Amino acid sequence: MYREISKLIMYGDMDENCILYQMGEIFRRFEKRESSDAELIKDIYTQLKHLLIVATDYGFDQNLWHNYLTFFLITNENPFSITCEKVGANDGSVNHFAKNDFRAFKALFDFDFKPIEQVLGIDCFSQISAYRSIVKKELMYNKNVSEKVISLSRRLESAQNEEEFFAIITGFYRDYGVGMFGLNKAFRIKELPNGDISFVPINNMDKVLLHDLVGYELQKKKLVENTEAFVKGRKANNVLLFGDSGTGKSTSIKAIVNQYYDQGLRMIEIYKHQFKDLSNVIAKIKNRNYRFIIYMDDLSFEEFEIEYKFLKAVIEGGVETKPDNILIYATSNRRHLIKETWNDRSDMETDNGIHRSDTIEEKLSLVNRFGVTINYSKPSQKEYFHIVTELAHRQHINLSDEDLCAEANKWELSHGGISGRTAQQFINYLSGTCSE
Repeated sequence: MYREISKLIMYGDMDENCILYQMGEIFRRFEKRESSDAELIKDIYTQLKHLLIVATDYGFDQNLWHNYLTFFLITNENPFSITCEKVGANDGSVNHFAKNDFRAFKALFDFDFKPIEQVLGIDCFSQISAYRSIVKKELMYNKNVSEKVISLSRRLESAQNEEEFFAIITGFYRDYGVGMFGLNKAFRIKELPNGDISFVPINNMDKVLLHDLVGYELQKKKLVENTEAFVKGRKANNVLLFGDSGTGKSTSIKAIVNQYYDQGLRMIEIYKHQFKDLSNVIAKIKNRNYRFIIYMDDLSFEEFEIEYKFLKAVIEGGVETKPDNILIYATSNRRHLIKETWNDRSDMETDNGIHRSDTIEEKLSLVNRFGVTINYSKPSQKEYFHIVTELAHRQHINLSDEDLCAEANKWELSHGGISGRTAQQFINYLSGTCSE
């Protein structure tokens, strides 16, 4: 095994703590008799435990060794895999080195573990080659990753040589990309001690679709039109969804990401205190073959907060042009994002300014950088009852529309007033009590 791993060129730069590297070292020591049987067994079981942890996290099944190798291949970002993500597998010289690696991976897929099992008196490799997972797929946060890995692993198992291996892997890179961006829809950013940032996948993102949001058809249509233009490479605008709380602003953006994920759309959620890292975020994603929505939920600023200046510079006005594969989608309960006061109208008198209402212009300049603004207003009572009855029908709640509306009216009076969120909470309550 270690001989095959040593042949890797494009995929050979791996962390020494990774399972593949450690397994190679174990087999090198086994072949050269550098360790006792007890030491080898102990180290094999350690790596087996690590493999089982990965398998449990991602719901791998059947041949865990093949699943792991597949996972390694589709998460390894190197010059070859990233190039395939962008332009596919062309006839470049790098293909020669890649096929050399895939020849080695084909050998690793077909590796015979029986000799070491017989010598050491173990059967763990046989067990993981026909593994039965007890994790229910519907309960998994990483279900999306699991399905892709297992499906691709089975295709690679049937590959007859490195040419077929090459075609299968490069086809995956072309369709889904490579690394975490290829496997996940949404991310948060994490600040590292050295001042850099990393992306953390959001594995339990809501599966909501636009159809699930009742009403607001014009608002959804406007959002879809802008997003479709974006994912198809046409000109599109940054979007601000503003209006009353509980009206579906955040839900609409989550639904958009779910709807266009297969077309290369990804979302990065960023919080107000992280705006200073916006330039760093953009630098890391501007050359990837995806369309990124930088999502800012519940965006608003008090008078003393100056983070909006970072946002203004990134959206428009900075020296560096915002890349074509990035848009900013934000939600807010405020139309103009920044708190306004009557003093803003008379800043000559209150702040000794030279020009009247310069403060107003400064605050409005942020919202004007969003090319599309969509208003999600509180529904009327008629619209509220429509949302309630539609959601109830979808949940198969056995109440007449008249009774539903009467109960929904009582509910909203004691639960925050009329809104789509209130309607959903009411239906959740009915679903729970009706099932008892």
